Amino acid sequence: MTFKADFKQSGVDSTDIQTFSESFLPKLKKTIESSAIGFLTTLSEEKFLNDSKKVHAKHSHKKYFYHVGIGGSSLGPEMLLSALQKNNDVFFEYLNNVDPDDTVEKLNKITDIKNTIFYIVSKSGGTAETIATFISIINLLKEKFEIGLNQLSEYIVLCTDEENGDLRKISNDLKLDTLTVPSDVGGRFSVLTPVGFLPALFAGINCDALVASAKENGWKLLDSPSSDLYKAGQAVNYWINKGINQTVLMPYSSKLKNFTSWFVQLWAESLGKKENLEGETVHTGLTPISAYGSTDQHSQMQLFMEGPRDKLFFLLEIKKFSNQVSLHNEIDLPSFQLLSKTSLEELMSAEFTGAKKAMTENDLPIVSLSIEELNEKTLGSLIIFFELLTALMGEVMRINPFDQPGVELGKVYTKQILSKN
Repeated sequence: MTFKADFKQSGVDSTDIQTFSESFLPKLKKTIESSAIGFLTTLSEEKFLNDSKKVHAKHSHKKYFYHVGIGGSSLGPEMLLSALQKNNDVFFEYLNNVDPDDTVEKLNKITDIKNTIFYIVSKSGGTAETIATFISIINLLKEKFEIGLNQLSEYIVLCTDEENGDLRKISNDLKLDTLTVPSDVGGRFSVLTPVGFLPALFAGINCDALVASAKENGWKLLDSPSSDLYKAGQAVNYWINKGINQTVLMPYSSKLKNFTSWFVQLWAESLGKKENLEGETVHTGLTPISAYGSTDQHSQMQLFMEGPRDKLFFLLEIKKFSNQVSLHNEIDLPSFQLLSKTSLEELMSAEFTGAKKAMTENDLPIVSLSIEELNEKTLGSLIIFFELLTALMGEVMRINPFDQPGVELGKVYTKQILSKN
């Protein structure tokens, strides 16, 4: 595996893992291999990445990339790029909300329109927020740059359902380059599809390595009864039965801060459900909390240490950073000299180890993860680990982790309000 997991403080009893795996491995495997759920199986379909590479090659001279989407259509790409971006010659902007001030501020930055590409992402092809921003872009192109509908193919790339939705219709009408969101992959699971591939290619990320790692590690996790996937599932289930109802993901890396935002949607939208599979009202869920070290040791840690005992912690350590920053100095003051023989990397490691030790002594449940360094292989394995863990917890909690009925009602009311205008 490209990451290591430590369950010493998790509550896992190694003698019980076989029983847990025997109960849930066959069910999870059947779900993952079904035709309706494709976030792992589609990694073997080269078409999606190859199509993304073709579109990237056509527009690779562009230096300004505007990503338009909301929810998983944006959180996944933002997570990938913040963690792994290598090509700093391309400027990325995310239009992921309909705040008019934010939208105008970001669109007003555009001056070099010939080197600008807009990537419009919506699986349904009719997401109100995404369509609204798309309209704003079309109007901007027309009014500021005198670009008509018949010229949009030079500036617009779409990503949507293969057959259905308004984006697919406008794609056919205007002959726009359009990538496909696989029909069997939900938005919050879609980062390793063209949703994330195209911006990642512009960012210089090795998508082949990302996909290969996710695919290889995904099947290993799924098929092995003693894998870290089932140990983590057993740990989460153990603490649910002890009254835990919140989950903190805390990587010790600024580059993985957006990884926690991606996790928040994945965990919340998948596991927060009113009804179980039997149709009973259960109002269940595991509220996700985004944190990152060492920043949140000076923010949320007081609550974590001494507040309600209702949280399970996933702590994530990076062993080796890309940059080494010495703290050697000649200032003769205690706080300066304490650090003089260390580096920022050593300080971050000490922060992680110190926090973990303090939390352990306070009997807080911890699943500790570590990667040697942050790259395509390790990030791919982390992505698929948390996606599979989410699916596994759906089986454990007897809920459907792949729908979001609580989101849909708000959309209905929004459309009703707009229809009255």
